[in-house]
Amino acid sequence: MERFVQPLRLQPIPYQGSKRQLAPRICNLFPRDQVETLYEPFAGSAAVTVFAAQHQLARSFVLGDVFAELIDLWELIINRSDVVIQGYQKLWEQQFKVGSEHFNLMRDAYNADRDPVVLLYLIARCVKNAVRFNKNGDFTQSVDKRRTGVQPEKLGATIHQVSNLLRGRTTLVRGDFLSCVADAKPHDLVYMDPPYQGTTYGTDKRYVAQLERDQLVDGLGWLNSRDIPFILSYDGTTGQKVYADPLPADLSIIRLSIHAGRSSQATLAGRNEDTIESLYISDNLALSCNALPDYSLPTKRRPDLFAAA
Repeated sequence: MERFVQPLRLQPIPYQGSKRQLAPRICNLFPRDQVETLYEPFAGSAAVTVFAAQHQLARSFVLGDVFAELIDLWELIINRSDVVIQGYQKLWEQQFKVGSEHFNLMRDAYNADRDPVVLLYLIARCVKNAVRFNKNGDFTQSVDKRRTGVQPEKLGATIHQVSNLLRGRTTLVRGDFLSCVADAKPHDLVYMDPPYQGTTYGTDKRYVAQLERDQLVDGLGWLNSRDIPFILSYDGTTGQKVYADPLPADLSIIRLSIHAGRSSQATLAGRNEDTIESLYISDNLALSCNALPDYSLPTKRRPDLFAAA
């Protein structure tokens, strides 16, 4: 029986690729007992953390990201929400006074001084909320001319709610994922949604920093060596395109397939294709599951772990 079905409705940072829709299905794999600390070292929009906080699945949280400006934004959202709300509203209203050049002016301003509130505005106003950065960390995506961004009143209400959920029990880390999870223990849980291999190698580099596959594999081995349970979203398929090979079987992980809906990237390119994401869970977490929810399709490596209870 699935504990959670409804998607997350609280999304203060409207990233494309957010796990907002998948958060309930990911959190259905959490241990039945409340997690001591949930670590999310590739924070992004932190959809899984926000969902877990909303449903009291963990006592405390650690959010980390190598993209320091994103953590600066999270710090404001959690601890100084009024600053974010008022700043966003000011920028949102300015676009109607300044006109078509407003977005480009704000993009130049962010690239000059890295103001996290300006970053939020750019994310909300760029094409399909699909963020893009160059190798210097400059924001490069264009404005979405078909819409004007999230209404300030709606975004403000969301930011207030998320602030109330996370304030006082969230630690923020600016750095790579190993530094974020350095203090994790076996009674904690790590959820990882790193840049996929398809966006790390080749020409489709979307984020401030990529993640080498070997670095990820070493990190998963480090978690296993300390008996720390984890869930990893990593690669998969869109239509006939396979983004990467499965991770090594000797990592003591179970690979699941989860239907993630229509691909936003394919839609942008004029194609109608579904995305199937790979979801890996550590063996120590899998052994605590009596059965997988129906939407999760395990590979053949360890089907015995998922027999009906």
